[in-house]
Amino acid sequence: MPATGLCFLSTFPPIAQVPAQLSPPPGRLCCCLPHPCCALTRFAGSVGQAGLCGRLGQAGWATGNPGRIPRSSVGDGNLQEPGRRGGEHTMATPLEDVGKQVWQGALFLADYILFRRDLFQGRTVLELGAGTGFASIVAATMAQTVYCTDVGADLLAMCQQNIALNTHLAAAGGGVVKVRELDWLKDKLCTDPEVPFSWSEEDISDLYDHTTVLFAAEVFYDDDLTDALFRTLCQLSRRLKNACTALLSVEKRFNFTLRHLDVTCEAYDHFRSSLHALEKLSDGKLRFVVEPVEASFPQLLIYERIQHLELWKIIAEPIT
Repeated sequence: MPATGLCFLSTFPPIAQVPAQLSPPPGRLCCCLPHPCCALTRFAGSVGQAGLCGRLGQAGWATGNPGRIPRSSVGDGNLQEPGRRGGEHTMATPLEDVGKQVWQGALFLADYILFRRDLFQGRTVLELGAGTGFASIVAATMAQTVYCTDVGADLLAMCQQNIALNTHLAAAGGGVVKVRELDWLKDKLCTDPEVPFSWSEEDISDLYDHTTVLFAAEVFYDDDLTDALFRTLCQLSRRLKNACTALLSVEKRFNFTLRHLDVTCEAYDHFRSSLHALEKLSDGKLRFVVEPVEASFPQLLIYERIQHLELWKIIAEPIT
């Protein structure tokens, strides 16, 4: 194993690497993904290299069974280390498994997190729709507290295991990652202690009193869920004690629809409409400033930064 750097154990060649100096020695980022359709199975560095990589599990954690990587997860599939052959690809992914993958937009967002260390250093931050927990793990290398949230006991258990494998990264900076359920379709956080990954009153107080950054990657594929996320974003912004910044990563995907008999990008168009509506929203107490983030920040992870990858910044600030 490398002595420094962020590293995932992998049975595949790498598609992403992070320089060793970005993590405290000995820094080893370990992550397991349970489904054969996982971009992270090739995520950065085979055994013996510094970098990030994922290990595949066919029916559970880290079984090492090789699987197929969906083209939709990795752009055009040309994401391999120079001189090494890429893996096989499939053209589609079951909808129920989208949260068990690391999409290109998450790598794009992670690059920005690593670039904007000042935004995360020593802060309390919240990831919405965390999926595998990858972006939360990256944020935890500098943030004080990361709330890694999603829905579904199996998905949250996967986050928990990934984070448990990487506690040394957060601990080196004195940070902590807390996996919690946050359902965008519900107005209140679950506080039932009998429910796995529920919130304590202490968690909720800390969340509302200290959170300054919200972030989400590649969660805009269903219009109803997009609406729910923006409602959640508004509700959280109003409850937070401090002004906050939200970072939203999205890939503009084109699909042929029978309704239009043409290639469209309806999910993306709805996302953009939601951004526009948010910018116009005002209750006299809070305003939302929406702006695109130029993709000129350094690319530390190795992936194809296609032009359809976008990052949007939303600043929620009180009206004075």
